[in-house]
Amino acid sequence: MSQTHSDLLVHIVFSTKNREPTIKLDMQQDLNSYLAGVARDIDCYPILFNGVADHVHGLISLPPKLAIAKAVQEIKAGSSRWIHEHWKMKSFAWQAGYGAFSVSRSQVSGVADYIRNQHEHHKRIDFKQEYILLLQKHGVEYDDRYIWT
Repeated sequence: MSQTHSDLLVHIVFSTKNREPTIKLDMQQDLNSYLAGVARDIDCYPILFNGVADHVHGLISLPPKLAIAKAVQEIKAGSSRWIHEHWKMKSFAWQAGYGAFSVSRSQVSGVADYIRNQHEHHKRIDFKQEYILLLQKHGVEYDDRYIWT
């Protein structure tokens, strides 16, 4: 068959520079919409974006022609420009790295609920704990000495 078929669902997570709480509550809904728009512009299908003051989660369907590193780079760069221009936050920046976790079709609803409930979730657990739990859940090796640099 000459056509490519795929179902590449990815849960992405990225934080503000130094995990500073720079995403104010009044900008979060607009930011989530903008992140989804950037994802659409690069031919991803955004299922959901949501976050809190210091980080964002996204659930996207990735086209087979686009590497996850390029997708996250474009999403972060486009949203950073928008924050600088629209919210006049010239010093805003995203942290250099990101997390990307594969999601099976059968788990989309659960992951979407998890992302949707970030504000409630972070009343009980901070981002560092959450991120380490995600890494462990997905079997991703990491070194404590470098994970937050």
